[in-house]
Amino acid sequence: MQLICIRHGQSQFNSEGRIQGQWDTPLSELGQAQAQALAVALGHEPIDAVFSSPLRRAVQTALPTAAALGQEVRVVPGLQEINAGLFQGLLWSEIEVRYPDEARRWLAHEPDFVVPGGESRAQLMQRGRAAFEEIRRSGPFDRVAVFTHGGLLGAALKSLLDIPAARNPFGFFNGSITRIRWDAHVKLLTLNETEHLRAAAVERLDRTGDL
Repeated sequence: MQLICIRHGQSQFNSEGRIQGQWDTPLSELGQAQAQALAVALGHEPIDAVFSSPLRRAVQTALPTAAALGQEVRVVPGLQEINAGLFQGLLWSEIEVRYPDEARRWLAHEPDFVVPGGESRAQLMQRGRAAFEEIRRSGPFDRVAVFTHGGLLGAALKSLLDIPAARNPFGFFNGSITRIRWDAHVKLLTLNETEHLRAAAVERLDRTGDL
């Protein structure tokens, strides 16, 4: 199975630089344009099913592609972003003032550190892998589209590729495409494709992150 993994388009919180986690923020105007560009890029591919996180920014990104393919959007709860607990809704500058110890531990990439009220990177890896395994078991599909979040996608890939939890090598741009092939083994085929956004003049590459 080939999994075409898409980070959602720019959300309103992305545009403001706010931590969103599992807060259900909608796409910005740019994010909506990125969703349309994805539909143009993916609408001609032989995609057998479209899966999405239940969070609005992911579903809004998935809908134009699903419509172009004549597919429904299949929601997988495990694809939603990390629960960022008390960080959610805040600017990073506000977090550093209000919660300096928690900010320091998050920036230290401690895999088992749980943001108060949220979850850890290690927990996210387990949940992300389980969500991808659920998709792989869901049908006799050769190629599927998976609309999710930067943190979740990076965590799932770390688990699938046996990258240690303390390392965080991935950063995904809004509206980017990453392809993996999962047969007997997992192979990373492409990472952070953005040509479709550049062609549609809706490329923005100045922000990545896992929250």
